[in-house]
Amino acid sequence: MATNLDQQITTPAQPNLGAPQSWYDERFFAQSFGGLNVYFNKLTAIFSALFGRRGGKWINNPYGAFQDTTDQTATANTATVMTFNTTDFSNGVSVVTSGGKASRLTVAQAGIYNLQFSAQFENSDTQEHDASIWLRQDASGAGIDIAGSTGFVGIPSKHGGINGHIIAGWNYFVTLDANDFVEIWWSTPSTQVTIQAYAAGTSPTRPTTASVVATLSFVSNLSTETA
Repeated sequence: MATNLDQQITTPAQPNLGAPQSWYDERFFAQSFGGLNVYFNKLTAIFSALFGRRGGKWINNPYGAFQDTTDQTATANTATVMTFNTTDFSNGVSVVTSGGKASRLTVAQAGIYNLQFSAQFENSDTQEHDASIWLRQDASGAGIDIAGSTGFVGIPSKHGGINGHIIAGWNYFVTLDANDFVEIWWSTPSTQVTIQAYAAGTSPTRPTTASVVATLSFVSNLSTETA
């Protein structure tokens, strides 16, 4: 994607004022004040753009959007990490592979991030089954489960010769340090529950379906101030 130069702010160069002589030099002071005047005019223009109408368009926050185009399976009653094989957008957020699994949504800058995801579940059994989903984040290089993050989803049973389907998705705020990661984990008591990707459909024509989609967006810095 081409860079939009109309939505970039350039940091003004600090003026080189030089060292004054031991006597009053009108030309030196005129040049110095001229350089300062240009410098502060540029700063004023920057602040006017940032704090003016729709000033947020100038802010370059970290973000990432990822998906997976393969089917994902799990051994019954076993914690299994969701993985990604496609990066749609990346600015300070990337997928890092660990143990052969491209699962770690990793941030370059510390902050509070909004994680949103969805998973396309399928159940080929004639009985309904549950799936549980939770988050795990970095703790000095090792992942720990985030307390209170588990959610349960009921996957409809196969009916009329058609497998049961449901899409599960929600969002969380997570606090991450620089180079920390967050992962999405799941489990199910039945191997007939899977996370599926689908080819483009017909009648009507519709696009492909990713098995898992996730975005991680910067919300705020880690301020130590209290209200």
